Amino acid sequence: MIRQNNDNGSVNISTGVYTDIAGTAATNCFGVKGMAARSVKDGLYHLLRVESMSKGVHVEFHEDDTISIDLHIMVDNSVNLAAVGASIIEQVSYHVTKCTGTEVRAVNVYIDSMMIG
Repeated sequence: MIRQNNDNGSVNISTGVYTDIAGTAATNCFGVKGMAARSVKDGLYHLLRVESMSKGVHVEFHEDDTISIDLHIMVDNSVNLAAVGASIIEQVSYHVTKCTGTEVRAVNVYIDSMMIG
């Protein structure tokens, strides 16, 4: 959780806000099928539904009031992985900073699976 102070008081922003913004921004990028999570039972990656999208996002808070975001995603077959990754990094950084005012130190994109068909 990050606390932002201003003249009128303070605002506390919880982890859930960051995961929702980052997950939504990432899944709206071209070529992204959705967020991914590894199943403990069978070790395979599964596409997450919208209501559990935050399981594919990890937010780390730093002492200098910046954050790092890790995203685990599934992509479409035959997309340019570097272009999709760069687009996700740019969009997530922009939307998180715009919506919360928090500086994003890093966005790490992990492509866990590719959907065929």
